[in-house]
Amino acid sequence: MEGLLMPLNSFASFRDAVSGFGCAAVLAAMMGACATAQQVQDGPSPSKIVPASDVDWGPLNPARGDASPRAGTLWGDRAAAGASGFLVQFKQGFSSPPHIHNVTYRGVVIEGRIHNDDPAAANMWLPAGSFWTQPAGEAHITSAEGEFNMAYIEIDEGPYLVQPTENAFDNGERPVNLDRSNLVWLDASDIAWIERDGGAEVAFLWGGEADTGARGTLVKLPAGQSVRLSGDRADLKIVSISGEPEVQLGGANAKHVLMPGSFVASAPNAADVFVCNVKTDCLLYVRSEGHFEITSTRN
Repeated sequence: MEGLLMPLNSFASFRDAVSGFGCAAVLAAMMGACATAQQVQDGPSPSKIVPASDVDWGPLNPARGDASPRAGTLWGDRAAAGASGFLVQFKQGFSSPPHIHNVTYRGVVIEGRIHNDDPAAANMWLPAGSFWTQPAGEAHITSAEGEFNMAYIEIDEGPYLVQPTENAFDNGERPVNLDRSNLVWLDASDIAWIERDGGAEVAFLWGGEADTGARGTLVKLPAGQSVRLSGDRADLKIVSISGEPEVQLGGANAKHVLMPGSFVASAPNAADVFVCNVKTDCLLYVRSEGHFEITSTRN
């Protein structure tokens, strides 16, 4: 995916509701700083929400002007050292020039269809709910198809930069392109930390079930079901992928609809409640430190 020519942290309004930028591109490119998205916090709960409607958007690559995808931070700072997660929007028909990145990134398609592969590869369109990885140093292009295209991008170490293909290198990793139809779903009959009454299923994307470090998992909630998600080591970083679930933070009464692209930083042991009220399954991406638990709200 086409990234930054220099560290950047500027954004504009959500989707295409507002066309202006939240910070001037030149200032953002020089200073790498803009206001972060508004966070919602209910009462005493330490968990926080960044609604998709409150994400500030700006150009991912200011050097390309209007041809650049747009990006909006959910957590961390992609222009600085450390891990971060952000949304990227692509216009219909977008296709980047061949390029490389200085760091490996992971992506989950939220809306539309996205292709990410070697410049000479045939298009392999990944629909919403699909997952891909792009190793550092490998030449590739990113394309988008559909009226509106959006993905969640995550890195383990910043800053996130773009470099020419002349600087390509092999870091030993290989890319992954995993269509949603090829995901392997596991439930309470397979995993001890999922309660059967909740009806939830999980698909491991990276890190592995036995890994005690950071890992990424998709959680699927059936229509009409509600569960508590809880981790004890660090915040669960949760991104709404599809289905518009509701979240109830800790013991608060307020419920918040999580439009696709919304983010929840679920504090350790908060046991925030997620409800799938729509007629289709709800899909969440969860980044955790080691294991987390999925328990039923019926208990």
